[in-house]
Formats: sequence, C-alpha cells, structure tokens
Amino acid sequence: MEAFIPQLVYIEPQALEYPLGRELKEKFERMGLEIRETTSHNQVRGIPGDNELQQYRNAKSTLVVGVRRTLKFDTSKPSAEYAIPLATGCMGHCHYCYLQTTLGSKPYIRTYVNLDDIFEQAVKYMEERKPEITRFEAACTSDIVGIDHLTHALKKTIEFIGETEYGQLRFVTKFHHVDHLLDAKHNGKTRFRFSVNSRYVIKHFEPGTSSFDERLEAARKVARAGYPLGFIVAPIYRHEGWKEGYHELFERLAKSLEGINLNDLTFELIQHRFTKPAKKVIMKRYPKTKLEMDEENRKYKWGRYGIGKYVYQTDEAAELEKTIRESIHYFFPSAEIQYFT
Repeated sequence: MEAFIPQLVYIEPQALEYPLGRELKEKFERMGLEIRETTSHNQVRGIPGDNELQQYRNAKSTLVVGVRRTLKFDTSKPSAEYAIPLATGCMGHCHYCYLQTTLGSKPYIRTYVNLDDIFEQAVKYMEERKPEITRFEAACTSDIVGIDHLTHALKKTIEFIGETEYGQLRFVTKFHHVDHLLDAKHNGKTRFRFSVNSRYVIKHFEPGTSSFDERLEAARKVARAGYPLGFIVAPIYRHEGWKEGYHELFERLAKSLEGINLNDLTFELIQHRFTKPAKKVIMKRYPKTKLEMDEENRKYKWGRYGIGKYVYQTDEAAELEKTIRESIHYFFPSAEIQYFT
C-alpha cells in the first residue's frame, strides 16, 4: 500500500515556534496540501462529510500538527513502564481497535513537535528509576510508523533513546514504510515490533493497513538493520478454522525469517476483547463488520479506570493460549513469549 499522505492539515500556531513545526509546514506547502490553522486540536472544525460516517473517514485522513501540553506520561503495562507521547490517532481502519473509543469523536491524527520537552520528561523518568531500565512504548495511542515518513519524530526518538544509559524504546506497527528508519543510530535499545494475525483477521478486520507480506518484508529489513525484533499477535480471535489459521501464520512467519538472526525474538499475545462503548462505536462506524461481540458468549473482566471489558471464557482463553504457545515453540524454539493477556 502507498504511504499515508493527509488530505487536510491543521497547524496550531504554537507549533510554529518549534523547528519541526516549521519544517512540516514548509513540507506540506511544497506538497500542495490544504493547510488550515486551528488554535488547538480541540478546536478543529470543518472536516468535510455529509454525515458522521463520512466525517469519521475523512478525519482519518486529517493530520493536526501541534504541541503536546500534558507531559505526564501514562503507564503502559505490560509492555513498558511509560507511554512516550509522539502522536495520537491512526489512519488504519481496524474494526476492533481500542482507539475507536479512547479517541471518541476526534479520530484525526495528531503529531507533536515539541520533542525536546518530551525527551526532557523522559529523562526525568529514567533518573527516577535508575539503575533499573525504563521502557517507553511509542505506539499506545497511534501507529507511529504510519506517519513517521512525514515527521521523522520516531526516528529522532530512536536516536535519543539510543544515547541513553537506562532507556529502551518499543513500538508496534501494521505498516511497512520503514526505510527511513533503517540507518537510525538505535544502538540496540529499540525493539521494533510488527502486529501479525491470521489471514481471516487481516482480511476482514484490518482495512487500510499494510498486507501481511509487506509487514514481513519490513520485518526482514529492520532485523538486518540490527533492531531487536518482536511480533504482537493481537487480537487473537476465535474464528472458524482459527487453529489452522494461526498455525499457518507462524509457519509463514518462520519461512519469511529464514537466514535472519533470531536470538532476541519476542512475542506478545493479546486475546480479542471489547467494551460496551467500543461495541456501540464499532457497529456505528463499521456496520457490516463480521466482528463477533456477543456479551453472552464472553467473560466480563474489570479493566483500568473501572471500565470492564469482555474477553473469552476462561476455558476458551486457555485453549487459545496453549495453541498459540505450542505453535510459537515449534517454529521459534528460542523466542521469548513475554505475556498472554
């Protein structure tokens, strides 16, 4: 698929006080993109569309260049200690994505240009925890790789973390536009992870993202560039033929990675879950989705901030975990499975 280019760009005036903000404005002007001013992302108005669904889809093609004002980082368990805020929003249309509800009525993409402020805060967190390592997750609220060919904010962050003694960076992506990141001076401190899934899940629930084969080619590139490599299997979804589908996934994955050093390979496993608010939003935005979200078939589990989620029944989740773990151990006997949740 082609790399993301926004149809509409909003720029906060304060963003132009930073070198990256001015650089992006000049870049987008040269590209001939429509640029509008907004006092803040909360004041974005005028996204085109005759109805809410059209406006939602157009918002997914809208980029807001702004300043990150809240510098307190959220926690990011179990993958990292903190989420480092580089961007918010995603151009993908994954039906199951938790951003459906966390971004609410503002699904446009935001990129932050005050990177020095963000890095300064990251240093404070590392100082508080040293000599322990502090891991930062860069993809909690976005697919940062999907826009970084435009902003290079992620590349700057990789090189910033690469120079630290007690920091590590992690992010996950469904996009393959990684070429500009291959020469980054990461010093082995950034784990580059790709989201993978069965053919059924990618076909039915992940429109607007790179194909499985494109992701695998990108994974080979970053592994050859010396990045520690990882894969997130999420959401693990019980569809017809799911056992065969996931076995094939790991078989294809193993074949694609032949000849690559996999001594430091990790997997993270996340079963499908949804909340009642998410279900309502998903059905509104993707009314023809095949995504199964029947509360009667699920177990209710309390989540962060007191918001419960529906996961698979205990025996079904156990079967998922056992099946996936066995496939990983078979094809990648030296890999680390970091968690199943």
